[in-house]
Amino acid sequence: MNQKIESIAAVCAAALLGTMALAVTPVRAQDYPNKPIRVIVPFATGGMVDSSARVITDRLGARLGQQVLIENRGGAAGNVGHDFVAKAAPDGYTLLVAFDGTMAINPHIYKKMNWDPFKDFAPVTKLNDATLLLVAHPSFPFNNLRELIANAKQAGRLPFGTAGTASTQHVAGELLKQRTGLDLVHVPYKGGGPAIADVVGGQLTLSYTAIAGGSSFVKAGKLKALGVSSLQRSAALPDVPTFIESGLPGFAVESWIALFAPAGTPRPIIDRLQRDVAAVLAQPEVRERYSALGLLPGGGAPEQLAAQMKEDYTRWEKVIREAGIKIE
Repeated sequence: MNQKIESIAAVCAAALLGTMALAVTPVRAQDYPNKPIRVIVPFATGGMVDSSARVITDRLGARLGQQVLIENRGGAAGNVGHDFVAKAAPDGYTLLVAFDGTMAINPHIYKKMNWDPFKDFAPVTKLNDATLLLVAHPSFPFNNLRELIANAKQAGRLPFGTAGTASTQHVAGELLKQRTGLDLVHVPYKGGGPAIADVVGGQLTLSYTAIAGGSSFVKAGKLKALGVSSLQRSAALPDVPTFIESGLPGFAVESWIALFAPAGTPRPIIDRLQRDVAAVLAQPEVRERYSALGLLPGGGAPEQLAAQMKEDYTRWEKVIREAGIKIE
């Protein structure tokens, strides 16, 4: 009899604890935030991910009523910063700004990682998209991607430079190779700038880069734009056709940057962050600054970001496997 009473008491205690836990979460969310928030950027200062975060943090802090402080934790192609946030308390006070390269590409490149993009993070919202651009030296005999594909045999072997091995531009170039049969040979650089410089100088045939790094050279006549791999033409280069217009149905690749929280962060906190980021992204000065960086403001619900992550993760897994991309 005593054993039965103890069992019932244990069940009641567990139910009470569960009820208390449910009651605590809304209170925490209502109080949020009551102290400064850290945003981990898993790269050094000055890069695109870092710049994207710095455009919004002060304005986001003003809406939240607390400081939003950037902390750069670079190393291992972003893996160090991701690991730090994955192990952080899921209370909304440690966030991560990441991009498609770390979330959708790194897991297929590195044999051992201490974090999982789907299990360890809660998507909040996308900050922006970066349009990708394929450029050549002005002397290149073909004027656009359609002409290049039509003359693939005549074009021969085509070295293309990117910001580095396993970058979004690299895997997108490999996808272009797989879709068209072009004899593209990847040449990795330590950043997109040096690759562009070599195309301008005539030492490299092509570069697949973010439009922010190449559009000014195109406008100055120092580079020839062959196509953009976005769904629609870029406002920065409205005369340049998309890859889809060039005869590649469904070929849309943009590099995105987004905000994440540790897995298990209460949904009310996620929703609060998403709403306030959306309001910041709607501010004209933010849109202007992103435009100057060659970026399109993002936004959207956590579910939309999660869906894009999954789509890119699956797509790049196949491309990387077929291309045999490895980090030595």
